[in-house]
Amino acid sequence: MNSEAQNHTLPKVLIVVLIAIAVIAGSFLLDDPVTRLVHQTNDGHWSKQRAVELLSQYGDWPELMLLGIGGFLVAWRLRNVRWQRLLLSAMIASTLAGMTVNLSRLTTGRTRPRAEAEQGWYGPKHDDKWLIGQADFNSFPSGHTATAFGFAGVFLFASPELGVIAIVIASAIAVSRILLGAHHPSDVITAATVALSIAWLVWEFLGRRGRVDGPIRHANQPLTRGSSSAN
Repeated sequence: MNSEAQNHTLPKVLIVVLIAIAVIAGSFLLDDPVTRLVHQTNDGHWSKQRAVELLSQYGDWPELMLLGIGGFLVAWRLRNVRWQRLLLSAMIASTLAGMTVNLSRLTTGRTRPRAEAEQGWYGPKHDDKWLIGQADFNSFPSGHTATAFGFAGVFLFASPELGVIAIVIASAIAVSRILLGAHHPSDVITAATVALSIAWLVWEFLGRRGRVDGPIRHANQPLTRGSSSAN
């Protein structure tokens, strides 16, 4: 049965990878048109709206982890395995997505749209100067977007009704990064694509199969009626 399940899963993984590559490649075509549109709608500047700034400020990994931990503790107190599984999976996917894109963005040396330096890809070192950790050269991909979509993606795959709401919120965070000039459209689209792929893998191999919360689930025995598994 394990071999048969793997034969069914492998094509799905390959399809996800191919779709991800196509989306990322096409996203670079949006950079210039979207940047011009943002400037046109903000009198030649990046957005300074308070709501946009708040979305960007509070839509990052630490805040998502606080939300996830708080929700998990409530679910644990109520012995609701379904929500324990969802939130643990979401936190894992968000963390893995953030780590994945950060490994890239710390070394690609891509300038942020609002950076004063000439736009381009400078790599980890330029003119004998290390750019790792230099914010203006850490644009690609977007860390905020990756963590938000990693978190939201688990809900999308596990419970589409909740997932749609979560994805809308994650999208708003991603758009805020573009409006503030912190990222190019291709930065956020790439991050979202990578994060959704990771979220699918986490839910498929850890969440849905009950591996992510196994020890907790056994500790909570006997289960309450509201503790049914997530499907």
